[in-house]
Amino acid sequence: MTSPFFSSRTLGRFGLGLGLACAVAVSSPILLHEMASPAHAAEEDSKAGKVSPEIGKPLQAAQAAIKERKFSEALVRLKEADAVATKSPYEIGILEQLRLIAAIGAEEPAVAAKAYDVLANAGGLAPAQKLQFIQAIANADYKIKDYGATATWVNRYFQAGGNDLAMHTLLSQTYYLNNDFVNAAKATSDTIDAYEHAGTQPPETLYQLLTSCAVKQNDKKAYAAALEKLVAAYPKPEYWADLVHQVAAKPGFPDRLSLDVYRLQFAIGALTTAAQYMEFAELAIQAGLPAEAKAVVDKGYQAGVLGSGAEAERHGRLRDMAKRSTDADQPTLASAEAEANKKPDGTALVNTGLDFYGYGQYDKAAALIQAGIAKGNVKNPDDAKLHLGIVLLAAGNKAKALEAFKSIKSGDAVNDLARLWIIKITGHAAS
Repeated sequence: MTSPFFSSRTLGRFGLGLGLACAVAVSSPILLHEMASPAHAAEEDSKAGKVSPEIGKPLQAAQAAIKERKFSEALVRLKEADAVATKSPYEIGILEQLRLIAAIGAEEPAVAAKAYDVLANAGGLAPAQKLQFIQAIANADYKIKDYGATATWVNRYFQAGGNDLAMHTLLSQTYYLNNDFVNAAKATSDTIDAYEHAGTQPPETLYQLLTSCAVKQNDKKAYAAALEKLVAAYPKPEYWADLVHQVAAKPGFPDRLSLDVYRLQFAIGALTTAAQYMEFAELAIQAGLPAEAKAVVDKGYQAGVLGSGAEAERHGRLRDMAKRSTDADQPTLASAEAEANKKPDGTALVNTGLDFYGYGQYDKAAALIQAGIAKGNVKNPDDAKLHLGIVLLAAGNKAKALEAFKSIKSGDAVNDLARLWIIKITGHAAS
């Protein structure tokens, strides 16, 4: 059943987007070349010891099969070597090393794991070889969809000192495919941190995976936090639209902030329908901000969203209304400012500042809103700070806008909107 706060579009986007690459191919030619070469001791004496003719023959046959990538055949030959009753530690080392390579190539990671443990316990592997084989075993387990074993071996890889970013990614995906969404979310967050620590941009798919983990757990708070990270890293309009929706759809979201939701959508380019432009403009007119309404309608016409279709006539009526209201309002701006200055509180100054904002007089608008906040007793003071940030940003003063947004500490819907503006300005998820 779909969660009440996740749309079907959200599930479609984040529930299935798991094209995360596994970086280490099993039976890599380099791996075979580097690790199979010690078995050449099956043909001649070695400083480490000798290989008896009895065991040398199947070892040679196994090595030849590996070179031809006939890994299952190599495992059969190695079983013949197992049948030799007496083997020196040196011969056992060669046998298990070949078995490890053949088992990885044959996609029998359980056999490879046993061979690895024999070699590792005997001290027969250098640190770099350990990492290489652990990585190959993990990927072999993943390929046969043994996700529990995959996670075990990836964690062993990190315990051995490995830090390949692809292995971080593999662990995230492995937990997810094993339906362990708690560990998948943690591993994915750690993977994102690892990429950032390495100075590399985390892939978009990691953020999608993080949001999908929240969907799977029906965790609204985690979903919103993950979506903020996704938007900050990859600010696509569709991601922004989902994020704004999450904020506006919260229970108890106040109607008075509906106009501010549209302001944010307008700024991020998320207004796409005639209905959105129309409602935005109508809300602005109702708030006594006709110039802002006119600007919105004009933008809708410029974008080709308004002025066509079955409701083109209605669009025209709204445009005419916005123009008439603006023509009547503009001559009163000076008197409205004077009257606002006479008020005992700052609410009227803030509102007048927003009116100037609609006319594109951003510096004047900011000064009036700041004066209103300083006068005090403003109705919804955090709203005033939000509007100050919006106006300052429109004026091109990002630093001051950030200060205004960050000064909002209420923790309610206003704070949510301010946090989204901060993401827009900085490109980073706000704390």
